[in-house]
Amino acid sequence: MRRPSKDSTPKLSAESLRLASLSQAIVQVASRVEERVLERHLDTHLQKLLKTSHQDSIDASLNMLFKDDLAAYDVLMDGVEAISESSTMVEMQDGVEVTWQALLVAAPILAWTRFTIASGPIPGEIMTTLSAHFSAHLLAEGTRLAIAPTLYAIDQLPRTHAEAYAMTHKLAQSAHKGSAIKAPARAPDTAPFLADTRYLLAVIIAPQGAPMFRWQEPAHHVNFVAERSKALEQWRTQATPTLARLMPGCGIEVLLPEAYYVACREADKLVRPVSIRAAVHYLTNVLGVEAADLRAVIAGFGEEAADGQVDEYRVSFTLRQTADVVYGIVWPLYGQEDEDGTPMNGLQPGAPGSEPVLVTPVDEIIGHLKEVGINHVKKIGERYVAEYCDDCGAPLFADPGGELVHAEMPEDTPEGTEHFH
Repeated sequence: MRRPSKDSTPKLSAESLRLASLSQAIVQVASRVEERVLERHLDTHLQKLLKTSHQDSIDASLNMLFKDDLAAYDVLMDGVEAISESSTMVEMQDGVEVTWQALLVAAPILAWTRFTIASGPIPGEIMTTLSAHFSAHLLAEGTRLAIAPTLYAIDQLPRTHAEAYAMTHKLAQSAHKGSAIKAPARAPDTAPFLADTRYLLAVIIAPQGAPMFRWQEPAHHVNFVAERSKALEQWRTQATPTLARLMPGCGIEVLLPEAYYVACREADKLVRPVSIRAAVHYLTNVLGVEAADLRAVIAGFGEEAADGQVDEYRVSFTLRQTADVVYGIVWPLYGQEDEDGTPMNGLQPGAPGSEPVLVTPVDEIIGHLKEVGINHVKKIGERYVAEYCDDCGAPLFADPGGELVHAEMPEDTPEGTEHFH
């Protein structure tokens, strides 16, 4: 189950009602044949709305279904993501129609630093190298590739399904024709973080029904998992030195390129523990203390009233002898995650012979804090409405007494280290 936008639900238009009705019908069918017929109708309607940038109609349906019918909500969300990250093209080859299928993929890079994580245009020579490694180690035979010549921060990615749809079609045409892609004149500014994710965006095209990735080829069906792991290892080995040139002063971890939305969600989850490690490394070095000299405070936040759901945890860091919050990180919850943990992804093996243990997000956060040497951790029982600084927009964090404050480094901190969020 995915979380909807927080906007209030407007009165549904005819287009929104049709999306909701088709999604509910798909849930109720009794056969794959019926399901695929209805899915084609849903896809056609989504194509029309995305092509004309009617994102509001889609959002209204999603918000309504999230409240009233979670199964139908998942159907619609899967549908709109699939349509916005894919396309088809038809061409004539020797008098025969050939259909190409296109898929928007993201190649995430986890990065951490005490300085600045770069983003923006990628030089031509580096683009050539990355494209060669991408094709050689990840793609199936007979595919074509177009990589956008930009290293994207998360707040520079397409913000809506309609924007993702437009990017997919733009890159698909480039991959099909072999034409160059022009980088945007200026990407939006991005907030500096000690740990963050950067993305390469690309479109792969292949003949309809043919595999796109190397591990999906028929020869690897028996050892799919091993071939996928091998491809990732080769991609990491070859791409990491080149990507490191784009992000000087950073430690990086290259993740497996996958379909756009899946890759982004996986990167969002994996960067969270990296943020904790980067924060503690930063604080111990800048403040000249040991990890054991720090205290962490964990508090749950949401967009609704204090008795609503937790959407994210905010982790404050103080020195043990003071209550002043010197730094903070945000640990957002995604998908089926909630404050109590979920059976799908929250079970961890227990002691030999015992039942698996349900691990909550707070348990996971505390585990990562202890791994880096912070043993003094306080959990605030109160649930807060998510608040931000009126001046700079930074999130507010709970201090040990439960008061929401702005994270501020001590006045004697060396210059150039206080600008991180």
